[in-house]
Amino acid sequence: MATRIVRVIVVVFATVFLGEEFLFPSPVLATTDAVETGRLLAILLDSGEVTIGENRLLIEASNKGDKRFTAHVFEKQLIEQFKDRTKINLADLGHESIPKLAKRLLPALVDAMKRTVADYQSVIGRHGMEFQGFIPATFVTHAADKFRAKAGVYMKQVKISPRNSSNSPDEFETKVLKEFANPYFPHQGALIVSETVDNGKLVRVMLPLFYRKSCLLCHGEPKGEQDITGHMKEGAKEGDVGGAISVKLMLK
Repeated sequence: MATRIVRVIVVVFATVFLGEEFLFPSPVLATTDAVETGRLLAILLDSGEVTIGENRLLIEASNKGDKRFTAHVFEKQLIEQFKDRTKINLADLGHESIPKLAKRLLPALVDAMKRTVADYQSVIGRHGMEFQGFIPATFVTHAADKFRAKAGVYMKQVKISPRNSSNSPDEFETKVLKEFANPYFPHQGALIVSETVDNGKLVRVMLPLFYRKSCLLCHGEPKGEQDITGHMKEGAKEGDVGGAISVKLMLK
């Protein structure tokens, strides 16, 4: 009886002062945190892409030199975009109930996106040039590369038959992209597909991307017409699947 009481006291002490994760290490909890972190990272990168898309007319305005679309302006719009979609304030992550891993990685991705916008300032501000070459897809590729170099996290925009071969999906991504293309897959909210692979060592998360109006400037009708980038339009319609953000996170 005395031994049982002592054991209960030890359990209570460890739970209160050390936390349940210390006393009951659970791969399920670790996986849940990783999946949620991957989901938030994917939404954040897509929020950055949407922000660039919403500013395309300004960025490509040939009659303006100083367009004042700086990294700081981008960040302010990004924070609002992300908050609208997740209810999470990037400017005050310390008070948000999200995984510790997300609190560490989200600012790193914001920084990668800001540096991408900063790197393109000479292009964005070039007067008299109608097409600046700074489109949402280009932004995502460069921002994801910067983030991966800094944080060591795989992040990529993928699509079946992409314009840029570097955005070609692997076997897992192809399978999930086909799932997203199913007409019965929900097009509302930020629904993801996640899976633990490599004997439980790796979590894969994919967020579907659906074409918005701004995307149709390059990907819409009429199919086969050359768009501003020199590629052929695919004839896509608003709401069609335009690819996905793919994230890989290692489980400790």
